Amino acid sequence: QVELVESGGGLVQPGGSLRLSCAASESRFTIYTMGWYRQAPGKERELVAAVTLDGKTNHADSVKGRFTISRDNAKNTVFLQMDSLRPEDTAVYYCNAEVGGVYGLGSTTRHWGQGTQVTVSS
Repeated sequence: QVELVESGGGLVQPGGSLRLSCAASESRFTIYTMGWYRQAPGKERELVAAVTLDGKTNHADSVKGRFTISRDNAKNTVFLQMDSLRPEDTAVYYCNAEVGGVYGLGSTTRHWGQGTQVTVSS
């Protein structure tokens, strides 16, 4: 099984920055797309940003120009640099990874982290 361990959440004032990290525990398998989702109270979980194995990135319109996703393939780790944070960015942020080979050749499965709280408030 693949475990995703997140870190870096917390409380920050509007305009501040945070950097989230998510490390996959298992290095035997190929980790394809990695991404960050968030879920605010009373709202559905939404995609924030994603990065493919070869480094192609996709950011939600609401965070473009403020958030940057990146990954370190050697360490099976994905990062989310969040700048110019706003109160509406407050949510639980979840790491997600598409992993190949857990259930045999050709299989792909999606795995989730436990979530980390980000609160933007003065």
